[in-house]
Amino acid sequence: MAKQVNRDLILHGNLTKALLTLAIPIVANSFLQTLYNLTDTFWLGKLGEANQAAITLITPVQNIIINFGTGIVTAGSVLMSQYLGAKNDEGAKKMAAHILLCSMIFSVAVALICFAATPSIVDFMGAEDLVSRYSVIYMRIIVIDMPFLFLINVFTSVNQSQGNTLKPLLLNILGISLNMIMDPLFMVVFKWGITGAGLATLLAKVPCGVIALISLFNKKHNIHITLKKFRFKKEMLLSIVKVGLPTAIGGSTMQLGFLLMSRNVAKYGTVALAAYGIGNKINGLISLPSNGMGSATATIVGLNIGANNYERADKAYRLARNISVIFLFTGGLILSYMPISTAIVSVFSNNPEVISFAADFLMVMAICCWTNGVQNSTQGLFQGSGHTMITMIIDASRIWVFRFATLYVCETILDFGLASIWYSVVISNALSPLILWILYKMGIWKKKVIKIQN
Repeated sequence: MAKQVNRDLILHGNLTKALLTLAIPIVANSFLQTLYNLTDTFWLGKLGEANQAAITLITPVQNIIINFGTGIVTAGSVLMSQYLGAKNDEGAKKMAAHILLCSMIFSVAVALICFAATPSIVDFMGAEDLVSRYSVIYMRIIVIDMPFLFLINVFTSVNQSQGNTLKPLLLNILGISLNMIMDPLFMVVFKWGITGAGLATLLAKVPCGVIALISLFNKKHNIHITLKKFRFKKEMLLSIVKVGLPTAIGGSTMQLGFLLMSRNVAKYGTVALAAYGIGNKINGLISLPSNGMGSATATIVGLNIGANNYERADKAYRLARNISVIFLFTGGLILSYMPISTAIVSVFSNNPEVISFAADFLMVMAICCWTNGVQNSTQGLFQGSGHTMITMIIDASRIWVFRFATLYVCETILDFGLASIWYSVVISNALSPLILWILYKMGIWKKKVIKIQN
C-alpha cells in the first residue's frame, strides 16, 4: 500500500513532498554508504599514511568496476519506473528479473578476473613498497564483495523505481552498523591493519546481500522476482543495453579519469595522495544532498514520462535543481572558512602536512560546490527520460577534456604545483553542469527513448 501511495504522490501529489520523501532517505542511504570508506579512512589514519594512500589508490579502480556494473542497475531503475508510470506492473517484474540476472553474471565474472589481476593493476598505478603491498591486500578482499554489493544495488533499484527509498536506507543502516563495529575490532583490537579494513567492509555486506535477495523474491511485494519459466527477452535486453551501456561507459570512464588523477597526485608524494583522498571523501559528503535530489529527480521524471506527463517532470526537475543549489551554496560558504575546513580534515589525520593540503583542497571545492546541484539534478532529468547517452558524454568530458586540460595548463604553464589538482577539479565541475543546463534548455530530454514492452 505504501508503494502505491508513493506512486500516486509522484504522479499527482505535491512535488516538494514527493521530492523530499524520495530524496531524504536516498541522502541518508548515500551517507551510510560513504561511511563504509570514511570509517576505514578514520581508523587507517591512526595506522599511518601508507594505509590511507593504499585506499586512495585503489578506490578509483574499485569505482571503475562498480560504476560499469551500476549502468545495468541504473537502466533497471529508469526502465522499471517508466513501466510503473505506464501502469504495466507485469513488465516491471520481468525487467527486475532481467536486471538481477545480468547484475549477478557481471559481478561474479568481474570479481574473479580482478582478484587474479590485482598485482598487475597495482603495478600499473605506480604504487611502491608498503603502499603497493597494502593495495594488493585491500583490493583482493574488496573485489570478493561484488556479488553482495550488486544484490544490494538491485534491491535499491527495484524499491526506488516504486518510490520506496526507506527500505534501502534500513538495509544500509544494518551494513554500516556492522562495519563500524568490525573496523576498530579487526584493525585495532586484532591488529589486522588494512586486512581488517577490507574484511570489515566485506563481512558487513554479506548479510545485507542475503536479506536483499530474500526480499527481491518475496511474492508479497508488488514488484518481485520469479525465475519460474523465465526466459530472456530480446527487447528487454536491448533496452537495458540502450539505457545502461552509456551509463556504464560514462561512469567507468569517469572513474578511470579519477584513477589517472590519483597517479598525477602520487607524484607529489604519499602525504599529498593521502590529503587528496581525504578531501575527495569529504567533498563526497558535501554533495550527498544534491546526489539524493538527482536520484529522486530521475525516479519522478521516469514515472511521469511513463505516464506521458512531461510538464510535471519538468517542474520536478526545476524544483530539485533550485533546492540543491541554495542548499549547497549556503553550506559551501560555511565550509570554505579555513578554520572549519581544517577542523573537519583533522578528524581523519594527525599529520600536519596532510591536514594543511587537505584543508586547502576542501576550501577550494566548497566555494564552488553549488554547481553540483545543477549537475546532479540535470543528470537525473536526462537519466529519468532515458537519455543516458548525453550523461555519458558529459561525464567523460568532465574528466578527460575539462579536468585534464585545466590540469595541464595549471601545472605546465602556470606552475601551480599541487594546487593545480584542486583548480582542475573545481573548473571541470563548473563547466560540466553549464553544458547540461544548455542541453536542457534545448529540450532534448523530451524526445522519447524507451518503448514500453508488454
